[in-house]
Amino acid sequence: MKQKLIFTNLVGETLDTLVDSLGTPQVVIVADTNTAGLVLPLLVNDSATAAAARVITVSAGDENKNLDGLTSLWQQLQQLEATRATVVVNLGGGMVSDMGGFAAATYKRGMRCINIPTTVLAAVDASVGGKTGINFNGLKNQLGSFTEPEAAIISSIYFNTLPQQQILSGYAEMLKHGLLEDRATLGKLLTYSPVYPLTDTEALLPLIEASVGVKARIVEEDMTESGIRKALNLGHTCGHAIESLAVSRGAAVPHGYAVAWGLVVALVLSHLQAGFGTDTLHKVSDYVLRNYGAYNITCDDYPALIAAMRQDKKNRSADSISFTLLEDVGRPRIDCTVSPEQIGAALDIYRDLMHIA
Repeated sequence: MKQKLIFTNLVGETLDTLVDSLGTPQVVIVADTNTAGLVLPLLVNDSATAAAARVITVSAGDENKNLDGLTSLWQQLQQLEATRATVVVNLGGGMVSDMGGFAAATYKRGMRCINIPTTVLAAVDASVGGKTGINFNGLKNQLGSFTEPEAAIISSIYFNTLPQQQILSGYAEMLKHGLLEDRATLGKLLTYSPVYPLTDTEALLPLIEASVGVKARIVEEDMTESGIRKALNLGHTCGHAIESLAVSRGAAVPHGYAVAWGLVVALVLSHLQAGFGTDTLHKVSDYVLRNYGAYNITCDDYPALIAAMRQDKKNRSADSISFTLLEDVGRPRIDCTVSPEQIGAALDIYRDLMHIA
């Protein structure tokens, strides 16, 4: 993996040094409306590069990660007379790094970019590995590219600008990485509770670094998701379907919360199909219920959830639904074909574990 991963809470100083090493090109910062107000002033105070940069502000919210938002980004880059030598700095959460990264990958056939994630979720997921893209036609991440950024500057200093919900949303991806790694890593995560306000952001940085390490090792082995990288989709097949259902209900849920609930469904399927242990299944489901609550579904919702799963980009054909499952912690099984009947049974058990009547 060519992407530089820099773990530090000296973000401004690191950005200045990194841009200087690139020949001090024109810099354009892409930030959403929340980050522009809460985080950008802090970065500008610490970085001469940020203070001198031009800023493009995009509307916050994953619902704005679409063709209209991307087109607006391209238009503003053109108005700023950006060139292929310009460096885009994506300052924000996953929505910003996804859409800003896609804009950089396609404008002038490719510009360099640097990700500075400001959320836990972006730090451990979206800012690392080179996946960029936008939602299309009501479905998540349908258009995009695999284009690695020049670097990601990963810190924990901005997390207290987040509400508790957003901290927990990112922590769900860390739980996923722990399940893919080993029991020791998972155990540390299940005994830690990221409660807002974070009194010691430094203490979270090593946990984030370890989590990113899991993803980075997998991405380095399989950049284009043709093999083992599919393990990173653990929890996402059902999680994305829950997100789509929530949007159709007019009450969107945070991505990480949907992943947390999707992890429970995936572990139930893992138990049914691959013998995953019930002890770990109950520990994870209890942690999810305690911290994330439950997403209420009934049998009447199963057809919509399964229809959304059929649209998942990991599926190998229109007639199959593919899941990443686990034989045990640290032992993923990719490309598992699961029938609608098996999904229905897993959703029944999910409702029992989540105490949904």
